[in-house]
Amino acid sequence: MQKFLLIPLLVFAFVIKAQAQDDAIQRFFSKYMDDDRFSRVYISPKMMQMAGGFLKNNAGTDKDSEDLGSLILKVKGIRILSSSEVDGLTFYKEAMGKLSQNKYEDLMIVQDKESSLKFMVREEGGLVKELMMISGEKGDFTLLSMLGNFTYEDLNLLAEKTDIPGMDLYGKGGKGPKGSK
Repeated sequence: MQKFLLIPLLVFAFVIKAQAQDDAIQRFFSKYMDDDRFSRVYISPKMMQMAGGFLKNNAGTDKDSEDLGSLILKVKGIRILSSSEVDGLTFYKEAMGKLSQNKYEDLMIVQDKESSLKFMVREEGGLVKELMMISGEKGDFTLLSMLGNFTYEDLNLLAEKTDIPGMDLYGKGGKGPKGSK
């Protein structure tokens, strides 16, 4: 009887642990949602679906637009929290403290005395499920979370072909299979 109870409890504990990470990120966003010093952007999966469908349907003979439309359909949502009115390094440290480092793999880290920038990914089954960018410096902070089902080639194409905030910095990090480390 104990074995039958133990298995569901272990499964439940694993699900709660996986959700706790998403909750930590969501709590960080929620904590500053009403703070007027921050700009908040949320692009829903439906909006990404509409944009990707529009690009694919109106591409005509433009292969790049068709490919980009297919790629944008893989984006399941984007959340951005940014401010140019705060000590970004303090918020960078706070955000990093909330993340479970074992769930994310570092792609690129750029640090000096006055600024920190980190790109991380969360992978499942060989696909990137989330790309996270956290950047902080004096007077500037940005947190970007992009959810989807991407390959690293998809992320490189997004960096090259779109104006998604933060992807220009990703593009400067290298074009290897997992970017620069």
